[in-house]
This record gives sequence, C-alpha cells and structure tokens, in this order.
Amino acid sequence: MKSTHIQSVSVDGLRVHYERAGQGPAVVLLHGSGSSLEGFERVAALLSTSYDVIRPDLPGFGRTGPRPDRDYRVRTYAGTIARFMTALRVPHFAVAGNSLGGNIAWNLALDAPERVDALVLVNATGYPEKTVPAGLRLARNPLLRPLLRRWLPRGATERGLREAVGANSAIVDDAMVDRVHALTSRPGNRSAFVDFANTDQPDRSTEIPKISVPTLVLRSAGVDGQHFARDIPGAVERVHADGGHLLPEEDPDWVAGAIAEFLSRHEERR
Repeated sequence: MKSTHIQSVSVDGLRVHYERAGQGPAVVLLHGSGSSLEGFERVAALLSTSYDVIRPDLPGFGRTGPRPDRDYRVRTYAGTIARFMTALRVPHFAVAGNSLGGNIAWNLALDAPERVDALVLVNATGYPEKTVPAGLRLARNPLLRPLLRRWLPRGATERGLREAVGANSAIVDDAMVDRVHALTSRPGNRSAFVDFANTDQPDRSTEIPKISVPTLVLRSAGVDGQHFARDIPGAVERVHADGGHLLPEEDPDWVAGAIAEFLSRHEERR
C-alpha cells in the first residue's frame, strides 16, 4: 500500500480518517461500499489543481473502521459527513459520491441543502430496483454471516472487483486486489460490512425530486436502476459507454473532467 498523508478527526465517537489536498472551493469525494478513499485517488489528484479535495474513509470501511453504535443507515452516514465537514471547519462544499457514496451524497443534499453547493452522483444507489452486488448478497446470507465476520478469502475480493468493472478490467491487478483486501481485513471491518449489508435502509427514493442543488449524474451505460437524471430537477447526465460500477478508478480522467467542467460552469453562474 502506498505511503499517504492520512489525517484523522473525531466525529460521532470514532476517528474518521481522510486525505486532503489542493486549494480552492471544497469538494468532498465519497467512496462506495467495500472501498476506501483510494477509490477516488486519481480523480482527487486531477481535481486538486483547482479545488480543496477531501476524501474520507467512510465509517465501517478503510482506516476509519466500525461505528461503535453499528448504525449504518445511509441517512446516519449523511449526518456523519456533515459533522465531519463541520469538524474540518468547511461550512459548504460540493459533494461527489460513487455507489454508496453517491447515496450518502444525495441524502446529504436533501437534509442539508444549505451546505451542499453542488452534487455529483457516480453510479449512485438509492432506488429499490437497483441490482445488489454479489458481496452484499453473500453478507445477507444467514448461513454465511458468522463466517464472513471472521474470514474473507482474497479470491472473493478479486471476484467482487472483477464483477464491478467494465471494459477496463486491466485495473483489477494484484496491487488493487491486495490493497482492497488488506483494508477490508482490518480489525472490525468485515463485521462492519456484514452489519451494513443487513441494515434496513429506509426507501427515500420518492424524495429525490425534492433535491434542489445543482446536480451532475455520471452513469455507466450498463448500470441499471438509476433515475436521478429523470427525477432531480435540472440534473445534467453524462453516460459512459463501457464503464462498470467503479468509474472513478476505471476512467478517472473522464470522471474528473466531467466534475471539473460541471463545477466550473456552476461557479460561473453563481
């Protein structure tokens, strides 16, 4: 794993680990389930030339680790991110999220619109008809749950990553598998993932049309169950022809370019 300049701050009874780089308007990048702040590493490097880019490890994942209260509802995550940004003394910001991170981002835009300058949803989740990834399905199996809390083979991590990517499957190399598997295997993270997978998530999808902040939707053509561009007033959508679920890692130049262009246009209109 590469050497990083990771910091941490106390929020909700745990140390939220994060990286921060660049100067300018604040942009928060939220990774998906089973991932970590490294999921947006290349996107962050590209954006940090013009923005103050902040990447946390979400509770239950990466170096932040499990929540003491085991509350992994998406709306709780959104509140934690709001308090995390308060702890960093950043009153308002743009927020971009991939998968679960996108779900958290739009919940945050609903609950604290006065703090969210702009919203970017990258293959975000939150609609009930969304296909559930294999890792979550396994963690919901009552026979496998006790085992998964204690043990996860590296091969399962690799299979999950390969299922999640599109045409650019070459990104799933030994270094990526080793990094994801090592972070997933940190103390408490496997059990936290099982808790997250079995959390009853209230369906807020009927509230999505109430989102009032400027929104960019980045979607891979093959990813199903997304209606954000249809439901969010004024949302702009860009579709990646052959990406999978992990667009920030599969095509970081495309993702970073789309985000930078969108934020630049939004700032010009303000």
